[in-house]
Amino acid sequence: MTFVFDEAMRSYYDQRASEYDDWWLGTGQFARRDRPGWADEVAQLLAVVAALPPARVLDVGCGTGFLSAQLAGEVVALDQSTAMLQIAGERLPRGLVLCGEAVPLPFHDDEFDRVFTSHFYGHLQRDERTDFLAEARRVASQLVVVDSALREDVQPEEWQERVLDDGTSPRSSAARRCCTTVAGSSPSPPEGGGAGFATFRVRGRGPATAHACDRLPRGLD
Repeated sequence: MTFVFDEAMRSYYDQRASEYDDWWLGTGQFARRDRPGWADEVAQLLAVVAALPPARVLDVGCGTGFLSAQLAGEVVALDQSTAMLQIAGERLPRGLVLCGEAVPLPFHDDEFDRVFTSHFYGHLQRDERTDFLAEARRVASQLVVVDSALREDVQPEEWQERVLDDGTSPRSSAARRCCTTVAGSSPSPPEGGGAGFATFRVRGRGPATAHACDRLPRGLD
């Protein structure tokens, strides 16, 4: 049994919850970041997510529900941070928010039509990616992964220090990876999501393989 986040990481995301959406919105500490075209890319990504057909959807690592709110159909939002889920619940008045692990997923086989996950897969270590893909394919026949696209000025994989708005840096870092290939799939329109994001849609239940990755976002998430 694999638990992909330790207690230090849980604590970090609980502390980060109230300011997490600053990354998406370009506010708070991210107002000072030079991210040309960022707002347009976020708007394009929101449109891509909203265009997914209605389904029984499990959003794994939903965070504050910023993208979850765009999903059509019956939505269950899962995260390990209760503080994040409190915000997500406000965005999903007709959805269900649950606190739980991504590996193993606390659901029955084929309980959903689609697993959706945003800026979660890139945090996983190689063995965790394989375990997560197997779990995603156990509970749904379709997987949609959103993460950051490859950028030339960063390493494909690296450890980063997180800094909160108050200037403190909790004792937890996360490896950021962005996947050029997930389970043998590569991004293509309308999945592409803009230069800043890569979105993959994987159908069917072939071998659960993952090839490592791509890029970091313009500013930490």
